Amino acid sequence: MLSKVPEVTLIFWIIKIAATTLGETGGDAVSMSMNLGYLVATAIFAAIFLVAVVAQIKAKAFHPFLYWITIVATTTVGTTMADFADRSLGIGYAGGSTILFALLMASLAIWYRSMGTVSVDTVGSPKAEMFYWVTIMFSQTLGTALGDWTASTAGLGYEGSAVVFGGLLALVAAAYYRTSVSRTLLFWVAFILTRPLGAVVGDFLDKPLNAGGLALSRYSASAALFALMLTCILFFPQKAAKQAH
Repeated sequence: MLSKVPEVTLIFWIIKIAATTLGETGGDAVSMSMNLGYLVATAIFAAIFLVAVVAQIKAKAFHPFLYWITIVATTTVGTTMADFADRSLGIGYAGGSTILFALLMASLAIWYRSMGTVSVDTVGSPKAEMFYWVTIMFSQTLGTALGDWTASTAGLGYEGSAVVFGGLLALVAAAYYRTSVSRTLLFWVAFILTRPLGAVVGDFLDKPLNAGGLALSRYSASAALFALMLTCILFFPQKAAKQAH
């Protein structure tokens, strides 16, 4: 049987990083450049996310465009939601990261207890899909807060943070090829780490020069990232993951 999530390949990770970076620039474009604020932007992206998730769960087969639209929806709402909690509510980057990490771990624990596994190879039923998307939502939101915390509070800056998260991803890749560590564990660690990497790269692209960024337009950066995703999806067709039993 085939699931409605893509096979995990190199192109999967390339699109995922582009999607998480787009989530940062796109979320900031709506909340900041359009001056709608974090709360209104979160409401807009949350509505898009709900529609996309319902469509994804109701779909009878894997559709690459629908899947990646849903991923982008999780990462944009994750961006504005984390910014609202960290900045508007005053929780702070460290506090927000801690709360979201706890929520993410709770989501994985409940999923495991309910289904007996959190492997993406078993995402075939509506129940498993709901756990999958809730977990992804928490991971995307955590990534924004964690990326902001390392870049700002920890003082690493956008480039330094990108090096740290890129290095951690390289270690995960090395563990995948050279050890027998659980593939499910490595997948979720890599999936979580790609989000703060995308967050700091997105901020590096669109933040002002005096803040350590390149001061690119959020709209043009978002358009370029969307074009990259579209090119990858069109020229490197993805297959549905084989469903495990």
